[in-house]
Amino acid sequence: MDDNTGKKEQCEACMCRYKATPRTEDETAALKKRINRIIGQLGGIGNMIDDNRYCGDILIQISAVEKALQSLGCMIMKNHLETCVTEQIKNGNEEIMDEVMELFKRLS
Repeated sequence: MDDNTGKKEQCEACMCRYKATPRTEDETAALKKRINRIIGQLGGIGNMIDDNRYCGDILIQISAVEKALQSLGCMIMKNHLETCVTEQIKNGNEEIMDEVMELFKRLS
């Protein structure tokens, strides 16, 4: 939903949330590039399975995808800390730190 400032608020029907500070075009492009690379890696793993490739080789590729996802998660976490969390703390919401700790647990 739009609050007349061009920013979306939390949607009550689905509980989705939106960033108050949008990502830059460069940030978005970098994230999408990484996601597309990961999608390509996953497709490659599917092809390896179809080709009856050696299990160890497939596992190596799975490990590469996991590391790529971790790297993507770190990029997003860094941006989250620099924008969303900083904004929440400036607005007096110290409870945001509980969310941050939970996110760190999920990423590890």
